[in-house]
Amino acid sequence: MSRTGRTERTTKETKVRLEVNLDGTGAADIATGVGFFDHMLEQLAKHGLFDLTVHTEGDLHIDSHHTIEDTALALGSAFSEALGDRAGIRRFADAKVPLDEALAEVTVDVSGRPYLVHTEPENIAPVIGGDYDTTMTRHIFESFVAQARIGLHVHVPYGRNAHHIVECQFKAFARALRFACEPDARVVGVPSTKGTL
Repeated sequence: MSRTGRTERTTKETKVRLEVNLDGTGAADIATGVGFFDHMLEQLAKHGLFDLTVHTEGDLHIDSHHTIEDTALALGSAFSEALGDRAGIRRFADAKVPLDEALAEVTVDVSGRPYLVHTEPENIAPVIGGDYDTTMTRHIFESFVAQARIGLHVHVPYGRNAHHIVECQFKAFARALRFACEPDARVVGVPSTKGTL
């Protein structure tokens, strides 16, 4: 069975076309107009082994907020579609990923319920690459979680460089999400005593 999802989202602020294959090789075709965000989505594809196509046109003449937010919402929606009824998956996973002086710890529950806990150093630089507001990192995860309907805990206990602090979060998220979404041959049906996720 194909575990793929496709989303098109059009508003007065953005136009997003997005496709994901959960059982891919990490191939990425990313173009949002926000360079650092593209780099983070490439990390998600590469380290999650998700094939990911993202084409977003947004009102970047205002700022990058709408472009990033709507892309994250579309990404969560596509993941939810690709997961289907979520039968036969591992459901829970965690990953720790260092990037030089920074460390990210991520735990995922593909629960059917959106919830986010996110902590990172308070002294993180406000902007990366001129167009990525670092406060958007939490908002990306919030938006994804809302549409994908997963529980997500992201914790960065330490780090100095803003690029490293954000990038290790995306790498750890990719690894944990990959393992949580993977089929487990021992799981029969939905991995919940409720019978649904």
